[in-house]
Amino acid sequence: MWDEFLPAFLAEAGRWQTGDPRDPGTRLGPMSSLSAREVLAEQVADAVARGATLHMGGRVPDGDGAFYPATVLSGVDPSMRAYHEELFGPAVVLHEAESTDAAVELANDSPYGLGSTVFARNEAQADTIADRLDAGMVGIGTTVKSAPDLPFGGVKNSGIGRELGRFGLDEFANKKLIRIA
Repeated sequence: MWDEFLPAFLAEAGRWQTGDPRDPGTRLGPMSSLSAREVLAEQVADAVARGATLHMGGRVPDGDGAFYPATVLSGVDPSMRAYHEELFGPAVVLHEAESTDAAVELANDSPYGLGSTVFARNEAQADTIADRLDAGMVGIGTTVKSAPDLPFGGVKNSGIGRELGRFGLDEFANKKLIRIA
């Protein structure tokens, strides 16, 4: 499966070109700041220096702006920053897992837990995997997206509580307990 997935993923990622965000053909605009791009470049360089495979991207382009190319890494292990730190930019780490249990264990081996996504051919299996993921939000067959009518928030170092939706309203309500003997 990995031998089919990796080339297909790289082909899609290769279509994500940087450019002017006002151009409808652009898939990746600039990052939020030059310093954010610098942190991402350092995380990627650390992973490569420690033995990760860089499949594409990973180099700061010449020119103005905080642009960074679509970047794909594999072979990332716990000795690398990219394993335990969030990559806030157009970079992804792909892991090959030997089983569903190994994949769930790997996904949960993070100090963060905002969102996860499960893609599976079997809906019942996807539901079971979603229940086992230690994340505040899980998308099945889709990415996690914010919406005003749905609760948004994470677990672990990704937050406590929820915003938006009915659960979010509770975060802004003062509640009083009155006990009567």
